[in-house]
Amino acid sequence: QVQLVESGGGLVQTGGSLRLSCVPSGFSLKYYAIGWFRQAPGKEREVVSAISATGDGTYYADSVKGRFTISRDNAKNTVYLQIDTLRPEDTGVYYCAADSYYSRLWIDKDAAYWGQGTQVTVSS
Repeated sequence: QVQLVESGGGLVQTGGSLRLSCVPSGFSLKYYAIGWFRQAPGKEREVVSAISATGDGTYYADSVKGRFTISRDNAKNTVYLQIDTLRPEDTGVYYCAADSYYSRLWIDKDAAYWGQGTQVTVSS
């Protein structure tokens, strides 16, 4: 069974940092582009960042540029999202997702496989 598992969420104060991790179960991440999405209460899900399978392509939403950094370690079969200078509007459930097509993540904002999400709450 193909699964993605996110970890690293939590409650932090404005200006704090978190590092989210995405680990697959049942497959190797190295063949897939990975995206990080978030959904705030009462809002639609949005893509915040994505990385190509080789790591040479990255995408960031305008709202997170300069604060979020996506990276991958294919040897460890893990993708990370470093979140710095957190703001209250970053609060939400963060999901990682995998797809064979990098562009599908940040253009179509969709993916073949999804994790269950990890909660990020930023207090003001």
